[in-house]
Amino acid sequence: MADFRSLNILAINWQDIKNPFGGGAEVHFHEIFKRVAALGHNVTLLCCAFNGAKHEEIVDGIKIIRRGSRNLFNYCVPSEYKKLTSKQRFDVVIDDINKIPFYTPLYVKEPVIAILHHFFGKSIYLETSLIPASYVYLSEKLVPYIYKKTSFAVVSESTRQELLKLGVRSSIELVPNAVDPALYDFMPELRSNTQLIGYLGRVKKYKSIDHILRAMPAVLSAIPETRLIIIGDGDYKKNLQELASSLGIRDKVRFTGHVPHADKVKLLNSLWLVVNPSPKEGWGLTVIEANACGVPVIAADSPGLRDSVVNEKTGILYPYGNIQMLSEHIINLLHSQEKISKFSKNSLNWVNNFSWDESATKIIDIIKAAISH
Repeated sequence: MADFRSLNILAINWQDIKNPFGGGAEVHFHEIFKRVAALGHNVTLLCCAFNGAKHEEIVDGIKIIRRGSRNLFNYCVPSEYKKLTSKQRFDVVIDDINKIPFYTPLYVKEPVIAILHHFFGKSIYLETSLIPASYVYLSEKLVPYIYKKTSFAVVSESTRQELLKLGVRSSIELVPNAVDPALYDFMPELRSNTQLIGYLGRVKKYKSIDHILRAMPAVLSAIPETRLIIIGDGDYKKNLQELASSLGIRDKVRFTGHVPHADKVKLLNSLWLVVNPSPKEGWGLTVIEANACGVPVIAADSPGLRDSVVNEKTGILYPYGNIQMLSEHIINLLHSQEKISKFSKNSLNWVNNFSWDESATKIIDIIKAAISH
């Protein structure tokens, strides 16, 4: 029986918080487990290496061990797990499932808890070519069988329902995303004098950011002074820049690339609204990051996003892929200062429902229950 006063936790994730390819999954893990570490528990994270990174370091109390390349990391996990457990006893293993699963229940002897944001499912075919997309798609299909006795921590009700639909009947607990209120200020004085809309997040093909660009001609026809800013970086930025040029709106769109956190908060505060057109998210962390700055969000009515956006209260949901309806919602909201102010106030109240401290407490309870069981 573990000493619950001080747990030894091994976590496995593809990336850590410093990895340039990281996203919401890495923020979720880091914000929760740095708090777990601060409560006196020992947290070790095994993840892939990247150029310029130390093989081992401690970040916010989490011991990070980087091994293997990003593309092949899952193949070295079993041997690295064996090396680590030969030197140190762990009470539990956290398997953060993200794209390709590690299938830890097949070789891990300690209790396993799986963190799941969402399955890509068929949406992976929007991101990459047939063979790698099929690899991810088929890898996810095995999860309900290999993890059938594993306790799950999920970030949204949409993901919980997805697991239930797939036949998972083990414990499935909600451990939601949050924002640190000390890091996100509401600064209404920074709001742009003219209509400025934005996208926040990784610039990936499957995120369907092109839908915003395709909606812009209609928006500009109705409100010529509107401008769009894409906050974030990724391998699809050049494609979007070319699309903006072909649509004749390149001078109306700004691509920031990666920006420091303080600059991101200032940019968010300058926006009138944020658009998230993704076909699928675990939750949509960037939604409540925008909300924490008093910015409403127009989002596709997709799994995850329908959890993080409260329709007609903190923003608006529209059918995924309906670009005409997206442009109409943008135009209507930009025309209504009263509605923007109402949504802004509701957004600031909405984010108060989410706390990293509470999520950290919840994950510790899940760990204790798994160990006791």
